[in-house]
Amino acid sequence: MKKVEIKTQITVFDTFEELSNPVKNLMNKAIEAKKDAYAPYSNFKVGAAFLLDDGTIVTGNNQENAAYPSGMCAERVAIWKVSSEYPTHKILKLAITASSSTQLTKEPVAPCGACRQTLSEYELKQKDKIEVYFMGEVGKIIKTNSLLDLLPIAFDKSFL
Repeated sequence: MKKVEIKTQITVFDTFEELSNPVKNLMNKAIEAKKDAYAPYSNFKVGAAFLLDDGTIVTGNNQENAAYPSGMCAERVAIWKVSSEYPTHKILKLAITASSSTQLTKEPVAPCGACRQTLSEYELKQKDKIEVYFMGEVGKIIKTNSLLDLLPIAFDKSFL
């Protein structure tokens, strides 16, 4: 037996102003997308924005349904939009933001497990890392250099 330590390095920005202008722009697109989320049951809105290699920004937001779990997370709405509308483009960055109508979301909100698995498929497919930035409504922003930093032991096609 041997023990293996897995380390993930993150960058923490204390304020929105510390982000580079291109990342601020991307996060602002996620914030805009979040406003149109359909979240009447959880009252928790999420917006996501992908930056593609040609400068295109593709957004998505969460879509809930009374028949749980028929809804969909913002990240998966956006990634499938990228895949269907821009199948030959590489994804460079992802920005995610979330807020609740019942309390101030001060902590960065990372993608859920299902989104991590789905997003990892696209990072592995393109063979290039996707930077991920995520935040709550206010406060710190976390950056990972790769989606796989959030899912270090990923299930992929090699298991099939």
